[in-house]
Amino acid sequence: MDALAAFTAGQAELDHDPDLSTRPSLEPPAKATQSVLWKLYLSHTLSTWNARTFEFGAVIFLATIFPGTLFFASCYALFRSAAAALLSSWLGGLVDRTHRLRIVRQSIIWQRIPVAMSCLLLLALLGGAKDGFATYFLFAVSVGLACLEKLAFITNTVCIERDWIIVVSDDLGLDRQELNSVMRRIDLVCKLVAPLCISLVDAYSTKVAIWVVFGQNAMSVVFEYFAIAQVFSAVPKLGHGKDGRDATSAPESISLTELHDEPDGLDLPTPSHGYAAYILKCLQPWKDYATNPAFLASFALSLLYLTVLSFAAQMTTYLLSIGLNSVHVSLMRLVAVILELSATCAAPLLMKRIGAVRAGLWFVNEQLLSIGLAVALFSLVNSPKIAGGALVIGVILSRLGLWGFDLCVQYLVQEDAPEASRGTFSAIEVALQNLFELMSFATTMVFYRPEDFKYAVYISVGAVTISAACFAGFVRQRRGHLLHTSKCLKKRQPKAGYQVLPTVEEELENLSGEANDP
Repeated sequence: MDALAAFTAGQAELDHDPDLSTRPSLEPPAKATQSVLWKLYLSHTLSTWNARTFEFGAVIFLATIFPGTLFFASCYALFRSAAAALLSSWLGGLVDRTHRLRIVRQSIIWQRIPVAMSCLLLLALLGGAKDGFATYFLFAVSVGLACLEKLAFITNTVCIERDWIIVVSDDLGLDRQELNSVMRRIDLVCKLVAPLCISLVDAYSTKVAIWVVFGQNAMSVVFEYFAIAQVFSAVPKLGHGKDGRDATSAPESISLTELHDEPDGLDLPTPSHGYAAYILKCLQPWKDYATNPAFLASFALSLLYLTVLSFAAQMTTYLLSIGLNSVHVSLMRLVAVILELSATCAAPLLMKRIGAVRAGLWFVNEQLLSIGLAVALFSLVNSPKIAGGALVIGVILSRLGLWGFDLCVQYLVQEDAPEASRGTFSAIEVALQNLFELMSFATTMVFYRPEDFKYAVYISVGAVTISAACFAGFVRQRRGHLLHTSKCLKKRQPKAGYQVLPTVEEELENLSGEANDP
């Protein structure tokens, strides 16, 4: 009878309120949630895939257009990283001030337009003469477009990975650690597969490869644009303004002039108001970043970008110089990616068991131990190939700690960064990462000979060591200690027939450790 009454009441409510008939309440919640997640994953996959394809493809295209020199490719990569380092903090403020759907859609558009235009310029360079003012002008324009694409990709990543993920997981009742891990798996798979695919096409024809990049960008923009809008519609909390106001009625499009008309707009003081005030206003986001509780954890992660110990261009070039071939390097990179993917599975399990703080400490020390042992062997062995092999093994093993640490820090930042300034905090973190990456490029520009690569390796080890020390400082700041000394060092042996009870100080320390440990 109770069930019949409930059904009758529900039917009466449906008849009374015709709007209820249009609500997606008949769809099973689990199915609706999966639909939202797949749309979110689709948008993120397309964004990351296109970014990784263009990032790698542009370098090999320039190598074909300008053979026999690394200047153009190096200049291209250098300016992209410099733009990210200089403008990321400004983009973070823009993310915090702008409507969520509006800023993500703008990031999609401004990723695709520069790539399409760059492809047309690269085709013009490929088919034309390689000297004269026109060539350098077209190259300069392509560099500017690449910087714009890089900034748009950073904006999209900050919005989705550091803001939308939190809101989606809270609103749909999902495990945020697992959601972070899935998004990181998407990043890693795209990072591995996208360069491989475009390089295979380029091996057939560079011209065809450029058209492939152009075509996939043109087609994917529609899917990204509407998939992210459907995620926004399915998660009501995304429509709530970060300052508490309702912002569900976002316009379908926005012009660049409208961005400046935001109520909290780009209100940086002009130099006429005083250079000191202008500088202080520009430095305020950095001050807020440094005073955030998650600063040391975020800074520790950023420091890890000051490294040549990865399968990027610098170490790859060194391995090729000591006699390894491209097949060997590709196989090593494949093993490294497998361990990186395994870290995305291990990190959520470890965080659930011992907390994100302890898990991060374990992961960063695993990375430090792997790198330290490898570099010790690298320094002691005389044979270049054996030394290089030891270095490669250490780098591969360190991938588990690196990406597990990355996920732990990402979770901690999501917890500590205030909602109203998540974008600014994350964008400054990206700026620091690009700054340290620039410094890693500088090390190999100074120590450019293969026999001097060891100095760049030592600098990289120093960066990992400082990173581990910074995170240890964060752990001590958060927990009040690094180890349970009462459990590890203060065990007293009881006399025969007696039971030694803990002292008051030991009880207080144990209670404090249990309360502070997540």
